[in-house]
This record gives sequence, structure tokens and C-alpha cells, in this order.
Amino acid sequence: MSTVTDPIADLLARVRNGARAQKMELYIPYSKLKAEVVRILKSEGYISDYEVDTKAAHPRIKITNKLVDQTCAITGLKRVSRPGLRRYVGADEIPRVLGGMGTAILSTSRGVMSGREAKKQKVGGELLAYVW
Repeated sequence: MSTVTDPIADLLARVRNGARAQKMELYIPYSKLKAEVVRILKSEGYISDYEVDTKAAHPRIKITNKLVDQTCAITGLKRVSRPGLRRYVGADEIPRVLGGMGTAILSTSRGVMSGREAKKQKVGGELLAYVW
């Protein structure tokens, strides 16, 4: 069994590959941070549903992709802050993704939240990923 040095990048790669292959369901190993990122994807409308499956030997997250006109709602994902180079932004420096059409995902002192939510609460943090 191999160890993953960047679990968020692994999550994004699995979701990206599932979207490109137009898979309706995909499974990802569970962690609290991954579950929060997937919660943001659901609240922003990029996936239709998710659930934590604890019946298996190792807990996992089951993601149901959202299809729009026979294509997945997610067209792109990009990991921004990574273990070798962390990227932190203040509340007034949160970037707009694709002119507001995409979403930035941040890990803040108040939990994981989208860029819009972080701007509303005037809180900055680690810029995890861009989704569009």
C-alpha cells in the first residue's frame, strides 16, 4: 500500500478523472478535510450528492457526479497550495476564479469554505484549490 503525500491533490485528481470519464459514482478514501472539500463542491453545485460510507473496511466517501447536457458539471480543478509551496491569502486577496464563474476553496480558522463565503465573513486562509 502506497502513502499519499498530498491527499487533497489525490482527491482532485480522482474527481477530475471521474468527471472526464463521465462516471456517475466514484469512491475516495475518507478524511475530515476531504469530506469538507466535497461538502463545498456539493454546496456550490458541482456534484449532485455525496455520502460517507463507513460499512467498508476503510471508510470512504461516495461522490455522485452531476451531469449537465451529457457532460459533467466540473470542467476543471486546480490545486493551488501544495505541501512544497503553501499559499495563504488575506480576506481582501481572495481571487475570483474565471471572473466569478468558478470557486476558490479555502481552509480558514473557521473551517473549510468557499471564496465567496470567506469574503462574506471577512476571513482569509490557505488557498486549497480552484474549481470551475
